[in-house]
Amino acid sequence: MTDPKRLILNLFEMNCVSHITHGLWRLPGNRRTAFTDIEYWTELAQQLEAGGFDAVFLADVIGTYDVFRGGPDTAIREGLQIPSNDPMLVVPAMAAVTQHLGFGITFSTTYEPPFSFARRMSTLDHLTKGRVGWNIVTSYLPNAARNFGLEGEVDHDTRYEIADEYLDVLYKLWEGSWDDDAIVEDREGGVYADPSKIRYIDHRGPRYSVAGPHLSSPSRQRTPFLIQATQSARGIEFAGRHAELIFTGGRSFEQVSGTIGKIRDELERQGRARDDIKFVVGATVIVGATREEAEAKLAEYDRYASIDGVLAHASLPFDPTAHPGDITVGDALRREGRGDDLAATFLPQEQTIAEFLATFSGFHRKPFMAVGSPTEVADEIESWLDEHDIDGINLVQYHSPDTARDFIEYAVPELRRRGRLREAYTPGETLRERVHGVGPRVVDTHPAARFRGGQGLDEEAILEGRASV
Repeated sequence: MTDPKRLILNLFEMNCVSHITHGLWRLPGNRRTAFTDIEYWTELAQQLEAGGFDAVFLADVIGTYDVFRGGPDTAIREGLQIPSNDPMLVVPAMAAVTQHLGFGITFSTTYEPPFSFARRMSTLDHLTKGRVGWNIVTSYLPNAARNFGLEGEVDHDTRYEIADEYLDVLYKLWEGSWDDDAIVEDREGGVYADPSKIRYIDHRGPRYSVAGPHLSSPSRQRTPFLIQATQSARGIEFAGRHAELIFTGGRSFEQVSGTIGKIRDELERQGRARDDIKFVVGATVIVGATREEAEAKLAEYDRYASIDGVLAHASLPFDPTAHPGDITVGDALRREGRGDDLAATFLPQEQTIAEFLATFSGFHRKPFMAVGSPTEVADEIESWLDEHDIDGINLVQYHSPDTARDFIEYAVPELRRRGRLREAYTPGETLRERVHGVGPRVVDTHPAARFRGGQGLDEEAILEGRASV
């Protein structure tokens, strides 16, 4: 008899007031507005580690949601990911008060050069002793492009072309620039590092020219644990090449299973094993001592929910709240002169405005939603693991700290009793080891591995005997 599949358990967070549960920062006792205080993050980290969480997954954006109603005013009023602070900078504080909790950090490949990012991630991997992962994104907000000097958003597939080269540069720095034994610490001979074992990478590609060497010595994982969120065809191709964990979702179990199947096929096509990627989904879990208690919490969350925040987050190209409920979405778009907009083609134009708005109201985030007692919630989570080919969840934070506290108090003991959560951490394990049960480094079939020991680099790029740059 095989052991039950263990749940990968992360908390879904962001360094802002309103992440994805818009309006709920106003809930009584909610500490969302304390996100600028270091104590918010250190206390959260300690809470999660005490509850056995694998990691905290930190989302990020580098632009403002300014499509809805033609500007950023709605997002600003709602605190919708603005103000928003850097997710990387809270990690050292959380790592300092924990020993085991992992950290998934979102960073975009589209606008900032790879060399400095490589050093920042290596630094975090050193400071956390290998507990960091990188959520690779390409940034879709039009405002993000304008923030970095571009006229408009970079085309979707072009962003992935940029990302592929970006990753090549990073792999060369992380895996190929330094040998494992480059640090010798020879005090008598006065040699800290052996220059014959440290290389320039001399990357020259269509978008980047990076000499190297990497400024950081090899960290526990070298390449941080690689995460990606995707559903698109180009994203799936990219994931099959690079990702080790996928954050995915969909409107139905069937849609999610279909995406997972496509990614597994892509893994195989690229010479990787079908189980080289683990899959997590965003999940709503509202649990109490009884079902009635959990349902009362959900009802309170719905009362505070902001439809304006949800619509602005969706970057709708029109304002449905400005139209009568009995006309269709298509009619409303035509009234606003947006019937031919590209974004409008993805909207359900035959639905009435009332029907359309109903799909945005409340926080009923199906299909991965569980509301009830500890037993009922654990039953749902087990069905997700066993019937829908997922490996874990990013628990959506509705109330800080109640969401995580309730899960720890009510759900964790029941899931442990069923063998779905570990009883204790393994001391000293990296995030990669925890999630995949392999060593701290990427596996040999991963594309980063091809640069180990300086393979694939210019043989004349050895530092020894070459003029410094």
